[in-house]
Order: sequence, then structure tokens, then C-alpha cells
Amino acid sequence: MAVCFQSQLKPTTFFPSSTNTSPKTSSVLSFQFRCNFSLPTLAVTEPEPVLLSVESFAPATIANLGPGFDFMGCAVEGLGDYVSVTVDPSVHPGQISISDISGALPSVSKLSKNPLWNCAGISALAVMKMLNIRSVGLSLSLRKGLPLGSGLGSSAASAAAAAVAVNELFGSKLSAEELVLAGLESESKVSGYHADNIAPAIMGGFVLIRSYDPLELMRLRLPEKTNLHFVLVSPEFEAPTKKMRAALPAEIGMSHHVWNCSQAGALVASILEGDLVGMGKAMSNDKIVEPTRVPLIPGMESVKKAAIEAGAFGCTISGAGPTAVAVTDSEERGKEIGERMVEAFFKEGNLKAVAMVKALDRVGARAVAKVPR
Repeated sequence: MAVCFQSQLKPTTFFPSSTNTSPKTSSVLSFQFRCNFSLPTLAVTEPEPVLLSVESFAPATIANLGPGFDFMGCAVEGLGDYVSVTVDPSVHPGQISISDISGALPSVSKLSKNPLWNCAGISALAVMKMLNIRSVGLSLSLRKGLPLGSGLGSSAASAAAAAVAVNELFGSKLSAEELVLAGLESESKVSGYHADNIAPAIMGGFVLIRSYDPLELMRLRLPEKTNLHFVLVSPEFEAPTKKMRAALPAEIGMSHHVWNCSQAGALVASILEGDLVGMGKAMSNDKIVEPTRVPLIPGMESVKKAAIEAGAFGCTISGAGPTAVAVTDSEERGKEIGERMVEAFFKEGNLKAVAMVKALDRVGARAVAKVPR
């Protein structure tokens, strides 16, 4: 589920528009909360808004990429969430109100309008705190393009789009890395403090998280002419991130540790060299995380086998699942691979599924519409 939970870094002051703030009722009410997260204030002086409103887009992401659990991910073109942020005199200064949440998928009804329980709201408030925004109130609307619990970084897309929109509204004062920190405030409420979705959602392309304390991010630049295509097959099955993380082993053997390190190294080298065959091979050879999650997704083992037999260079689980991701160098071949994977989900897992062939998003979250003051 992509609904965020209240931060352990609780705000010291907040002003709801209703006294009832329980999760069961917050989805039908409009809440306003003072921006008061325990994040560092990076702006010495409070910046003025340079725009009246901003609409931003953030792409879907593939986390882990097999052996890169919690430290690697990439952005996917053509799928994602939209967030609009507007200077709103009716909102108390220093506060934010979520005015609308929409989307074609029924799962959006699960999302709360309480900013402290919503990924976009938490991220937007974190950016306001970093910018020291105290004199301006904002309203936010979220348009979901990604399903919840899909393994495509749904919560990260909302958080990334919100962070970029607020930053753009005040003149883009924060760097991409600082926006990732704001997004991490949101992600940590969903499944833990890991940036393999939020970093590529904001920065685009492939991103490796070298360190979390302090946060250090490395862009892995795939050669421009590399004809990379991801085959994404999403079954009608929800895999909550917390449940999928709970299945992970508490300890691993040295041989598996060495193996996964070698595969992660091969994955990085293949990306930098544009070697899709090597990339697919490395993605397919995780011996730690994937084996514990495959049994929780009906038919996944057969789906992976079907992808390889159809000509994919490699196949693994996207993020926590249930989406399966395969790699190829041809859009047409990708469609064929997707068909075989859909058939396997239905035959072996009794699940209907949808296949898409998508390219790498090299840009990341960005403003798509602006209204001047």
C-alpha cells in the first residue's frame, strides 16, 4: 500500500481543519498541517514564490534490479504520477492542504488527504521545511498514474513529483540530492529508509546509492545509443512492500554474499558499458532477495522462465513486486516476450496480467506546466 504513515519525527504543532484525524476519515476531508518536520532548514532566508502554480511529473521506477537490493534503481519512461502545487491565500501560511486526489485506478480511494499520511504531502512539507517557508500556504493535488503495491515505485513517484513542484515554485533552490532527502522522509514511512526508488524518480536514469549516512548518490550513465527496453508485466495481485520485506532472511551465508556482490558489480559494469546481455544476466542472478519473494507471487518462477525462453536477456522482480521486469534490445521482441510472460502468469499463477514495453527515463521528475504570478 502506498499510503504513508505518520513520521516518527512528529511535528510539534499542527492545525487540522477537523478534529477527527484518524486514517479512516482523513481520505474524505481536507487537512492543513504546519510544515514542521525535523529536517534541516537549508535556506537562510525564506524565498518568495516565483510562480503561482506548478504541475510536475515523476516517472515509475524499477528498484533493486536483481542483486542491487536497496542500493540500485532506474526510472522508466511513460509511466508515473502528476502533482500540482498552487500558492493558496486560503491556506494558513506555512501550511499545506491536499485538495484533490484522482486517478483511473480504484486503489486511489485508499489514499489520504491528510498531508502527514500521504506520500506527496510528507515530501512537499519536507521541502517547505528545508526552504524555511513560513509566509505562504500551498494547496496540492495528486493525479495517480501508478497502481499501489505494484513494484513500480508508486509512493516514490508521488513524493518525487511533490518535491520537485514545491522546489520549482520557489525558484529551484534545492539540488537533486536535497530533494531526494525530502523524498526519503516520505519513503521511510512506507517501507524503510531506502532510496532505490526515490533517487531515480527524481534524478532519472540509473542511480546507485553509495551511502545513506551521509547520503551519497552516483549516477550510472548508460551510453546514449544503447537500445534498452524494459518489458514490464503487472499481474492483478497486490504485493505490499512491508509484507515483501518481512519475508527477507535475517542472515545470509558468506557464499551468497560474495555471489551477490559479484553480480552487483557485473550489473554496474554492464550498465556503464551498455552491455544489455551482461545486464540481463546479472539482474537474473540474485541469490538473496528474489528467492524469498518469488514464492509469494503466484506464477513468478514460470514467468521468469518464460521470459528467458522467449529471448529476454534477463528477468527479475521489479522492486518488491508483483511486477516482473525483463530486459531486451528490441521493442518488437519485447512485445513477444511480454505475451509469453502474461500467458505464464495466467497458466501457472491464475492471474491476469498486463504487459508494457518501456524505455529508460533519463530525465527524472520535472515540471510540465507553470503559471506565472
